[in-house]
Amino acid sequence: MTEPAWLTVLTTTDSEDKARTLARGVVDARLAACAQISAPVTSVYRWEGAVESGQEWQVLFKTTARRYDELEAHLLAAHDYGTPEIIAVPVVRGSDRYLAWVSAETAPVASL
Repeated sequence: MTEPAWLTVLTTTDSEDKARTLARGVVDARLAACAQISAPVTSVYRWEGAVESGQEWQVLFKTTARRYDELEAHLLAAHDYGTPEIIAVPVVRGSDRYLAWVSAETAPVASL
């Protein structure tokens, strides 16, 4: 099986401002072409032996597989969760024009 060329990467955080900051930082760094912030979701999860719940904001990043490692490193450094959710989902199909745009917007800037 071949590795997908494009990914949607998901993370969550506990405020809209933090979601916007993560989204802007990733797009500014060209690690994703686009970031979409979803309205608050209710997360229910087990943490340190207890079931917790709370509101979180989801951020979906559209990127290429070749930029994933840098994107993950950026999120780990910028995120204030000790164990942030970072999940990559392969893009199996998409419009040629859109995927070309994602590739172009996440291409590393050539160093001079």
